[in-house]
Parts: sequence; structure tokens; C-alpha cells
Amino acid sequence: MTETDSSDADRGAAGETPPDSIGGSRPAEVEAESVTFDREGIRAGFLTCLPIAVGVGGYGIAFGMLARQAGLSVAEAALMSATVLAGAAQIVAVELWTEPIPIATVLLATLAINLRYSLMGAALRPWLERLTPLRSYGSLLLMADENWALTMRELKDGGSRGAFLLGTGIVMWLFWVAATVVGAAAGGVIGDPARYGLDFVLAAVFVALALELWEGRATLVPWLVALATAVVADALLSGQWYTLLGGFAAAAVEVVRYDE
Repeated sequence: MTETDSSDADRGAAGETPPDSIGGSRPAEVEAESVTFDREGIRAGFLTCLPIAVGVGGYGIAFGMLARQAGLSVAEAALMSATVLAGAAQIVAVELWTEPIPIATVLLATLAINLRYSLMGAALRPWLERLTPLRSYGSLLLMADENWALTMRELKDGGSRGAFLLGTGIVMWLFWVAATVVGAAAGGVIGDPARYGLDFVLAAVFVALALELWEGRATLVPWLVALATAVVADALLSGQWYTLLGGFAAAAVEVVRYDE
């Protein structure tokens, strides 16, 4: 009897179900023991994500133009994209960008929008925990919605290339920063983006995100709560607090629902 068989037999004797008897396969944590981190993984991630990064570039151009409208220079907009790499949060931040800058509001709004990344990162733990802290956290710094989804698909299909996320993140980062520079430079030339309907970018982006996140009637409850809270907050409070309060209200409702 091998060491693995002996371990499984011990679990059976203790009343536990052997891992490979659940659905006929072992958990992802066991299968991921041989996760690697090399140039091949980076290359595979880079090439796989390249078409998506090109599309994200169009979104980056829109952000760059909005950033110039908000008063940021080309260098400042590029620096923001290079260090943040979070399109929705960046657009919300520049929408809130006034003089004096409402630092607390910007920080809270971006925090609320980006909280989902904590759950997304946790979903990758079975593979990332097999890597060194430098490699795992370094890869997570370049994680966005699009390359996270690609990495989940890769790993769920049995992939063991731990550098795949880093490769997808690198190409996303390159296109996002370059597109921001192009958009910011163009924004300084054409002036007010509202002349071309580009002031609707924020609303259009969130409508698209909402459609992707729609999961049926169960999704309707937090959405309606967020909408009602935002409408009331907009009527009672000045500024952009309705965005933040609507998001927190929806999150609170979901916590209560799942606790029940």
C-alpha cells in the first residue's frame, strides 16, 4: 500500500470521506501541488490575454480623456493608471475630482468598488499559496477582472502555470497605461469630451458591467436597494455620496441574506 492509499485508509477508518471519492477527483488544493512559475507561464498568459488587452485599451483612452477633463495632466493620468490599474475605480475617482480634492470620499468610493478583488484573490489561493509571497502578491498587483477570469479558466482546466496571471497582468498593464496616455493627449486637443458624447462613458461602463454581473432574479434585490438608496442620498446629500451609500447598502443586504 502506498503512502497516499494508507492516508486515505486512515481517513476512512476515522469516518472521513477519502478525497478521491468525492466526485471522483481530488480537491484543487491537492492537484495544484505542482504549480510552476516560469517564463513559459508568463508567455502563455501574455499571448492569451493580448486580444482582451486591446479591447481594454479602448476603455483606457476614454479614461485618459476624462482625466484631462478633470484637470489631470498626461503624466498624472498615466501615473494613476500605472499604479492603480482599476478602470471603474479610476473613472469614479476622476468624476469625484474637484478642488479641493475630497480625499476621504475618493478613498471610500474606490475602496467600495474594489472590495471585490479580495474575493477574487481568495479564489486563486489554491494555486497562489504554492508560490512564494513575492511571486503571488506581485501577480495580484496586476490583477483585473478580465485577466482574473482568464486565469480562473486556465487553472480550473487543470493548468499548473502559476505565472499565467502575471503574464496576463503585464499585457493588461501595458495596454492600459499606453491607452491612457493616448486618451489624455487627445483630450487636451479636442477639449470637452461632452461634445462627442464621451461624458456618458461612466454610465455606459457600469451598464455593461451590470449586464455581465446579472445572475437572474436573485440579483434584483441588491440592485433595487442600491438604486433606492442612491436616489434618496442624492436628494438629501450634496456631492457624490449617493454612489458610495448605494454600494454599501447593497452589500449590507447581501450579507444579511447570506447569513440567513
